[in-house]
Amino acid sequence: MRILVVGCGGREHALCWALRRENPDADLYCAPGNPGTAVEAINLPIAADDLDRLADAADMHGIDLTVVGPEGPLASGLADRLRAEGRAVFGPSAAAAQLEASKAFAKEVMASAGVPTSASRAFRDLAAALDYVSRHAEPLVVKASGLAAGKGVVVCDTRGEAAEVIRSMLQEGSFGDAGRTVVIEAFLEGEEISVLALTDGTDVELLPVAQDHKRLLQGDQGPNTGGMGAYSPVSMATPALLDRARRQVLLPALAEMRRRQTPFNGALYAGLMIDGTGNPWVVEFNCRLGDPETQAVLPLVSEGLTRCLWKAAQGTSPTPLVLRKDACSVTTVLASRGYPGRPERGAAISIPADLPEGVTVFHSGTVRGSDGVLRADGGRVLSVTAVAPTFEEARRLSRDAAEVIRFEGKVFRRDIGWREGERIGV
Repeated sequence: MRILVVGCGGREHALCWALRRENPDADLYCAPGNPGTAVEAINLPIAADDLDRLADAADMHGIDLTVVGPEGPLASGLADRLRAEGRAVFGPSAAAAQLEASKAFAKEVMASAGVPTSASRAFRDLAAALDYVSRHAEPLVVKASGLAAGKGVVVCDTRGEAAEVIRSMLQEGSFGDAGRTVVIEAFLEGEEISVLALTDGTDVELLPVAQDHKRLLQGDQGPNTGGMGAYSPVSMATPALLDRARRQVLLPALAEMRRRQTPFNGALYAGLMIDGTGNPWVVEFNCRLGDPETQAVLPLVSEGLTRCLWKAAQGTSPTPLVLRKDACSVTTVLASRGYPGRPERGAAISIPADLPEGVTVFHSGTVRGSDGVLRADGGRVLSVTAVAPTFEEARRLSRDAAEVIRFEGKVFRRDIGWREGERIGV
């Protein structure tokens, strides 16, 4: 089999790692990839949003299956382009990717499908948005409707704070085109989990549930980021809760997308807030696998990933995954100083060769210079994943490995999984 993974982050490194593990003899390519994916695949120097060159590469290398990692190329129509040329693609069409690319659209879909979510309104007009906020209950949430690299969501304690955020988006253009429409919604109380479903548009196969850590600093303090770590499984995500998520969230949303003649094929990510009575509410939909959740959950898949992706890409029911029942996974993200605002780049990275068994380092924002030195080249630099028989051991291994990896300005959280620790008493 000839497989192409599109993207250059930690999610794509984890995908290449998992696909190589299942297919040791496959021709595996990654575009554009990074120094980590280069160990598992042949990197192609093609940007993830260069649709013409990616289509040409698929022809040149006779690609059987393309797995698209980031949301940007999906929203731009990469899956449409490749499918039009008769190729199997795991990833939704541009129309279906609007579930992530437009939060306003996602809210419309949820309302039509009866999916539980917070009350909201979308605005393009500044005066109307400010008037609405002036009468809104506190706290409240303001979101840039478009793609904002996971940073376009602001939880506001007061109406005044919300008004400032709205002005920055609509008046000052702080999020560019992504913030031309803002979604203002009620604040949801509870604990958030990430449910990742692989789907052909009708049926779903669930990956292990994860919990992301969006805030930069320990104790969930500091600014929102693309994610500073994750762990899996999550003990509160019981079989009964996942059955409700399947019946009340995933399947109704997919049915509504089919009704709109925009079937969703790929990875449907549901960020769910679980309230105090155990009810799931949708915080957001994403049209792809999460990052860093992917780095935490794929090491828990024993087999079946390639076949599941292939079946879904073919438009047939995804086949079951074989999941490890005897293990837990914790991922700690190492970021550059200045992230998420203006991350520093260029610091030399040192990764010890003797990291413990069960620890895998996924590259997220790295580059290898002409001098052969590995350097930081992004906000989130590395994802350190540890798999162990217990959550406590996995958390310790991930944290200890994060400590011994060196680069100037390294920033990371030492409390990944703190809610799970409190829940199980470790």
